[in-house]
Amino acid sequence: MIHFIFPFFKASLLLCSCLLLTISSVRAQENLFGNWYAWFNNVKFNEKWGLNNDIQFRAGKNWKENSMFLIRPGINYYVSKTQTASLGYATTILTNNLSEGQPRLTEHRIWEQYIITGKIASVPVQHRFRLEQRFLKRSNEDVFAQRVRYFIRGIVPLNTSLKKPFTVGPFMAIQNELFFNIQNKDKLNGSLFDQNRAYLALGYRFSPKYDLELGYMNQFLKRNATPNQFTHIAQVAFYTRL
Repeated sequence: MIHFIFPFFKASLLLCSCLLLTISSVRAQENLFGNWYAWFNNVKFNEKWGLNNDIQFRAGKNWKENSMFLIRPGINYYVSKTQTASLGYATTILTNNLSEGQPRLTEHRIWEQYIITGKIASVPVQHRFRLEQRFLKRSNEDVFAQRVRYFIRGIVPLNTSLKKPFTVGPFMAIQNELFFNIQNKDKLNGSLFDQNRAYLALGYRFSPKYDLELGYMNQFLKRNATPNQFTHIAQVAFYTRL
């Protein structure tokens, strides 16, 4: 099994090259800690149509620090067995350590995405390309921006061969996601590169419909006037496929 894991891990590391080049020129960095709780759900109505949604609560060391609540529903169109197109909406509510009495900052998004499933060194892999139209409401202005994201995720079963369908048992998940600002970046961090999220988790598949996993995420945020930010995140995620 190990000889399947390393090629995929190398491919994931290549996706971090942009991040590493950015970090090499960084003079100051801020390290934070967080905990995220997420539910990812997909419902298939028929061969062509379905729904997806994820609901997440993200916080710092405690639930009152840097808290954010995210709701992201969408509609799926199944182009083929290995390709899915989606359109959806997302909204967030966050505090970002605002002083007492200040209004919460909010963001509304329209998003489009295309998912392609395949294999890298026999490991089943998902590639996700997402475009976001972001409507950010700040205390002093409203900002519109667009962002593109590329996500790759693979699951390696720990108790069965990769040549067999994986239906029940423990697994390891490896993923990485890159974010790029493509419109109005001057209103954000002033950079094309926005952030990177690298993630490693151990999980258990209870059936083809249910996964539970616990993992570590390293989130790098590119900043402009303030130090760049590393956040070390413990994440609990529940996946359902109905």
